[in-house]
Amino acid sequence: MKSERSDEGCAALAKCVTLAIALSLATPALATDYPLTIENCGTTITFPAPPERVVTIKSTATEMLLALGLGDKIVGVGFQDGPAPAEWAPQTELPILADRVPSQEVVLEAEPDFVYGGWESSFAADAAGTRDSLHALGVATYVAPTACRSSGTPEKLTFEDIFDQILEMGMIFDVESRAAELVSQQRALLGSIKPAADLTGVWYSSATSTPYVGAGLGGPQMTMEALGIANIFSDVPDTWTSASWEAIVDEDPDLMILVDAEWNSVDQKIRLLNDNPATVNMSAVQNARYLTIPFPAAEPGVRSVPATVDMANQLADLNPSTR
Repeated sequence: MKSERSDEGCAALAKCVTLAIALSLATPALATDYPLTIENCGTTITFPAPPERVVTIKSTATEMLLALGLGDKIVGVGFQDGPAPAEWAPQTELPILADRVPSQEVVLEAEPDFVYGGWESSFAADAAGTRDSLHALGVATYVAPTACRSSGTPEKLTFEDIFDQILEMGMIFDVESRAAELVSQQRALLGSIKPAADLTGVWYSSATSTPYVGAGLGGPQMTMEALGIANIFSDVPDTWTSASWEAIVDEDPDLMILVDAEWNSVDQKIRLLNDNPATVNMSAVQNARYLTIPFPAAEPGVRSVPATVDMANQLADLNPSTR
C-alpha cells in the first residue's frame, strides 16, 4: 500500500513532466544545418549528414540514443553494463558485438558511419581503434564529454554538462527538438528534488580491500550535492578515488550510496560491510542507511537525473525530515 507521501510525490513529478512536455511542444521545430563540425574531447569531427549506422560502446552511449528515439540507428553495441530502463528499451534486440570493448575489426564488420564511446579508453589501438584511424576510414567518432580526460584533471561535472551532451547529440542526429524536450523534462524532474540537510555520505562503487569511491569532481559529487548529502571525499580533486576503510570509518558517514553491479552487487557489499570488523560498527551499517543505484545509472549520462530522483525518494524513506 503506497504512503500518502509517495502518492503526492508521484503526482508532483507527473505534473512537472506534463508541464515540461507542454512547454517543449510549444517550441518551434529545430533543424541541423549540415555539414556540422564540432569539437569533441580534443578532436574535430565533421558530419556531412545525420549518422545512419551507429556502434555504441558502454551503456551510457546506448541509452543516450535510445532516450532520443534513435534505437533504429544502432547496428551494434559493446561493453553494456546492464539492461536499459523499460521506458527506453529497444523494440528489437540490439546486436552485441562484444561483452567488453569490441576490436576495430569487429567494429568495422558492422559497417558503421559513427562510433559513440562512453569512455575515452574505448578508442585505443588495441580496442575499437584510434579516433584518427577510424576517421581515415570514414567513420566519425564521439567520446562522451563527461568521460573526457584528454586535458588532464577534468572540471567539476554538473547536470548542465549532461544536458549539453543531450543537446549536442540531438544536433548531430538532426533531432534537436526531441533533445530539447528531453532536457526540459529532466530539468523539471531535477527541480522537483527537495535536498536533505546535515547529512554526510560516501559513494561506494566497487572493490573490497581498497574501496573505490566517488570523489569531488564527477557524477557522484554532482548527484550527492543535488540530494543535499555532503560527500566525505569531496576534497579529492578527481572524479573517483581509491580510499581506505579506515578513512571511511573515521568519518562515520550518516549513509552510504551503494552501486549495484553484476560483478559486485549491493548484497555483496552489505555482506562485506557487516562481516568486516572495521566497518560493522559504523552508524550507516548498524542502521542499514543505504541508498542504491544500478551501475549503468552510476556513470554520468541520460540516466543521471532519473537516478537522482529515485535516490531522493529512497532518502525520504530513510530520513523523514526530507519529506
